[in-house]
Amino acid sequence: MKLLDMTLRSPAENLACDEALLDWCETGAGTEVLRFWESAEHFVVVGYADKVYTEVNIEACERKGIPVYRRCSGGGTVLQGPGCLNYTLVLKITDDGPFHNITSANRLIMQRNRTAIESLYPKSRQRHLAWEVAVRGHTDLCLGHLKCSGSSQRRRKHFLLFHGTFLLNLDLALVTEVLRMPSKQPDYRKHRTHASFLTNLNLSADEVKAALCNAWGALSPLENPPVGETTALARAKYASPVWNQKY
Repeated sequence: MKLLDMTLRSPAENLACDEALLDWCETGAGTEVLRFWESAEHFVVVGYADKVYTEVNIEACERKGIPVYRRCSGGGTVLQGPGCLNYTLVLKITDDGPFHNITSANRLIMQRNRTAIESLYPKSRQRHLAWEVAVRGHTDLCLGHLKCSGSSQRRRKHFLLFHGTFLLNLDLALVTEVLRMPSKQPDYRKHRTHASFLTNLNLSADEVKAALCNAWGALSPLENPPVGETTALARAKYASPVWNQKY
């Protein structure tokens, strides 16, 4: 697996890059990759089928100058920005491999990510704080029952895209201000507010990157990412109100 640690200039380009990587691999030109990126500005991202006015407090976003974008995968609506570390996995699908269906892919990927984060929290510390690193719902990573990472998946015939966010030190009060209570919730949430449901890892981005690189064997850099395809996709799709406000 190759490593791509690359943050682009705009939210649209960063979102487009994930889809461009998936397209690139699907054509046979690319290889499995682990990507990291971070944003210096806040923005909201809705899942592919989310209704913006149902999930987002538009008035609060407009007041604070926080734009809203849409990603190509499912899952819920999130706030992005300083204090978030985003990761992207593009993985090969084979008929007899571990990623042959959605459920098995979710299980393997989340178990591996959990092990990576758990390595940064010694068992003695977990016992002292009375929590454990756990996978809850389908693709949530938690400290105890508090969510610190969410992910979503998109599949093609030969490759899948699995991407998500680790909360390192995000302004959680801002989440409450700009996001409404989600229309769909995992059972373990139990209708908790954002403030009582989310938590930060309080780890550095470098620590989390190193743990994930080790877990996925992503040790050599990707030399030829599809930059041109990313730019074109960002311009045509992810920067377009037609896409971002489609629901």
